[in-house]
Amino acid sequence: MSRGSVVAKRYAKALFEVADANNAVAGVEQELKAVVEAIGSDAEIAKFLAFPNIESSRKTAILRQALSGKVSDAVINTIELLVERGRQEDIEGVYGAYKKVAGEALGQADAIVYTAKPLDADELTKVGARFSAVAGKAIRAEQVVEPSLLGGIQVRIGDRLYDGSLSGKLARLEQSLKSQAL
Repeated sequence: MSRGSVVAKRYAKALFEVADANNAVAGVEQELKAVVEAIGSDAEIAKFLAFPNIESSRKTAILRQALSGKVSDAVINTIELLVERGRQEDIEGVYGAYKKVAGEALGQADAIVYTAKPLDADELTKVGARFSAVAGKAIRAEQVVEPSLLGGIQVRIGDRLYDGSLSGKLARLEQSLKSQAL
C-alpha cells in the first residue's frame, strides 16, 4: 500500500468521524466530490496548489475564500490541512477513501456497470436493485459505456466482476471448446 493511500485513509477516517458526529455523512461526501471535480477540471487550480513557491498559508487563504459558504467547515478544514502539509495531491485519494469508509458504515457498496450502450436512469436503478440483493448492501451504481462488450452487462462491485456480457459469454464458449478439443 502506498504512503499516499495510507495518508488518504487516515484523513478520510477523521473526516468521516466529524461528519458522522454532525449527521452529515452524505453531504460531506457530495461536497468532497465537488471539490475534487473542481480541482480536476481546472488545470490552473491544480497548478496553483502544486506550485512550491507559493506559501501554504496563501493557498489556504484563497481556498477558504473560494470554498466558504459552498462546503462545510469540516471539508474546508480537511482541504486546508492537506495543503498546509504539502499533501494537496492526496485530495482525490481522500475522497475515494472517504467514499469507501462512508459506504461501509452506511451498508452501501459502489458498483460500476459496464454496458455496450447507455442505460437510462430507470434501467441503471433496476440493475443496482438486482445487485443489491447479491451484495447484501445498498448499491450505488455508476455506468461506463464500453462498446467492446457487444451486448449485455458487466458489473464490478469491489474486487468482484459479474460478467453477463456477450463478449464474456463468447470468450467462455471459446475456452470451453478449446478445452474439449484437447
